[in-house]
Amino acid sequence: MRDIGAFVAGQSVYIAGQADGVLAGLKFAVKDLFDVKGVPTGAGNHDWPFGRPLPIRHAWAVQALLDAGACFVGKTVTDEVSLGIFGENPFDGTPVNIKAPDRVPGGSSSGSAAAVAAGLCDTALGTDTGGSVRVPASFCGLYGIRPTHGRLDLSGMLPQAPSSDTAGWFARDAKTFARVSSVLLQEKIPTVLPKHLVIAHDCFGFADPEVTIALKPMVARLSQIIGSSREDVMAPQGLSVWARAQRTLQPAEAFDTFKDWLDERNPRLAFSVARALVVGSMLPESERGWARLMRQEVRSRMAWLLPSDTVLCMPTTPFPAPRKGQRISILDPLRDRITCLCAQGGLAGHPQVNLPGATVDGLPVGLSIIGPRGSDAMLVALAQAMAWNF
Repeated sequence: MRDIGAFVAGQSVYIAGQADGVLAGLKFAVKDLFDVKGVPTGAGNHDWPFGRPLPIRHAWAVQALLDAGACFVGKTVTDEVSLGIFGENPFDGTPVNIKAPDRVPGGSSSGSAAAVAAGLCDTALGTDTGGSVRVPASFCGLYGIRPTHGRLDLSGMLPQAPSSDTAGWFARDAKTFARVSSVLLQEKIPTVLPKHLVIAHDCFGFADPEVTIALKPMVARLSQIIGSSREDVMAPQGLSVWARAQRTLQPAEAFDTFKDWLDERNPRLAFSVARALVVGSMLPESERGWARLMRQEVRSRMAWLLPSDTVLCMPTTPFPAPRKGQRISILDPLRDRITCLCAQGGLAGHPQVNLPGATVDGLPVGLSIIGPRGSDAMLVALAQAMAWNF
């Protein structure tokens, strides 16, 4: 197996799936936030497993894939306790993005995306709170899904910010993506496609011009498949306002999740991770209250934009993967721009699928499709239709 730093060192584990399952023949890996029986859950931080018993059962999503016939091949690297968006981990290193070896893979599901992109497995589980499946899918040129919030059983998955947490997955091709999606969504992928498309022109205007130009052929093809399209604003209050609400709610919840561990262990943490937790601990109730009200506005807006027969498209990320090893002062504004295009996921909880197929100077960039809550399988069907018409 090619070593690209995608798998957690010392956790080379193979578990066979059910021989007659619908996913027989596929190999899968899981982000090191999911429990695998008898294997430490490391969470991307070498102090996290200290004093914790080994899991006695698989996480629900791991068990579902095994029961469906897929074979488990290992745990993958993650940003520390999933608090990252670029995929650079000071403990475990930065997995190689084979589509752009001098660039980050995206985080925090960095190892899962890198392993799938490199062909080391057919699919891999990740988590998405503020963009951690969508961003690496865009940077690595993969299909990736953030399901409807609350759709999947998250038992056995380490939480970060529960009101935004989801489990997602990656695949290189639409056929595999659909097979895995059908199992984890517990639903047959339909043949009926949406009837209307909303093109979020504020999002396309926010992305780098080169990204918008690169995605135009995909948007045109999507419009042709659906047959009816119009432009509209996704975030009338402003994308940065939505991002501010997510940057308030998510770190506040993350601190609540990890405060006992911080108090008891005083763990080693990268500066950016420690800073996020400190910020979360200091947010006043007035800010949290404002953010909760903004979340209600976001949910109302997305519900109005997306009735049952409608999907919205937008750039997944505003730019391709940044170079590895850059200074925090350079990465911070890039992180803020990413949040502007990812905040609606955690705030509204609608399903979102990244579609690969575009590049900027050879670097992958993704087009996202977002549907009404519960329309996950319809988005997967649309992803298949896009692949057939590529």
